[in-house]
Amino acid sequence: MSSVFGKPRAGSAPPSAPLEVNLAILGRRGVGKSALTVKFLTRRFISEYDPNLEDTYSSEETVDHQPVHLRVMDTADPDTPRNCERYLNWAHAFLVVYSVDSRQSFEGSSSYLELLALHAKETKRGYPALLLGNKLDMAQYRQVTKAEGTALAGRFGCLFFEVSACLDFEHVQHVFHEAVREARRELEKNSLARPLFISEERALPHQAPLTARHGLASCTFNTLSTVSLKEMPAVAQAKLVTVKSSRAQSKRKAPTLTLLKGFKIF
Repeated sequence: MSSVFGKPRAGSAPPSAPLEVNLAILGRRGVGKSALTVKFLTRRFISEYDPNLEDTYSSEETVDHQPVHLRVMDTADPDTPRNCERYLNWAHAFLVVYSVDSRQSFEGSSSYLELLALHAKETKRGYPALLLGNKLDMAQYRQVTKAEGTALAGRFGCLFFEVSACLDFEHVQHVFHEAVREARRELEKNSLARPLFISEERALPHQAPLTARHGLASCTFNTLSTVSLKEMPAVAQAKLVTVKSSRAQSKRKAPTLTLLKGFKIF
């Protein structure tokens, strides 16, 4: 048993299984999604990543004295949402990231929030989203005010934060743990946790794509209600890998992380 949970007392009930939460990190390329993820998992900041790689990590966390098995998908969309079903059908909560020194990335985050709102409407379920302004250390080049971020978050009813992935681990950790709390509230509201599934692409009859109705150019919802499902690998099937320096372009040896099968790290 992990020392995180301590040694059980004689005659005490066995500890409950950790809550499983899937968190998808969304945003345009270059906003710092990978830097935030690695900062949260390792307390380290690495500035350069391949923006075309998509990784999913697994981490054992303790949030509000409760064990949580957290999976984080560091997505690699191009500049607009694309093939959205891979994370819409998987995640319990979403972290939408923009850079405070990029007006374009802020506008992109609005597109992601609109996409999530539509997904919630289509499925008649709640999917917590948090809006995060990253690169607060670049505030002297700020193009997006904090008031604008607050207003956008208020428009979609989501939490809003500003952080710096390169400076402050505690604030980054707080944001990820808030995402877990939001997901936990929604899961408790629905009484049963959603299973881990990814849908195979299969067009549904008589359903118009999202592009025709809402103008999000690169994303369709043709597979949201498909019954052809492929189960994600269980925790027991996960394998341990080491992040190589060429992936993060760092000379320092990276720690060992859990990477779900089906995703590659270089």
